[in-house]
Amino acid sequence: MSRPRPKAVQLTDAAAERVKALMERSGKGYLRVGVKNGGCAGMEYVMDYVEAPEPLDERVQDKGVEIVIESKALLFLLGSQIDYEKTPLHAKFVFRNPNETDACGCGESVTLVPAELED
Repeated sequence: MSRPRPKAVQLTDAAAERVKALMERSGKGYLRVGVKNGGCAGMEYVMDYVEAPEPLDERVQDKGVEIVIESKALLFLLGSQIDYEKTPLHAKFVFRNPNETDACGCGESVTLVPAELED
């Protein structure tokens, strides 16, 4: 019998509620999370609406919502927690990522290393 596979990323309650509200309003199928090259630290987190996951995307169900992780971003996002913060000055998703080694001063870009997989 195989053991259950851990989730690639986890959502906080606040993030799950925000994803649910966004998806109801968007009329799209999924929220897709990934990373792209950019910013002064090297990489940026990206989120887009998609009708359906790509064949190699990772589907993550957590706290009553389902998101998809872009396949090429999976090793950079493994073990991350996605939160949603709302303050008087901003409202945004926040990534707590164990693979993050540095971030720029403004917080818009990060340096990421791929997760090391256990045997």
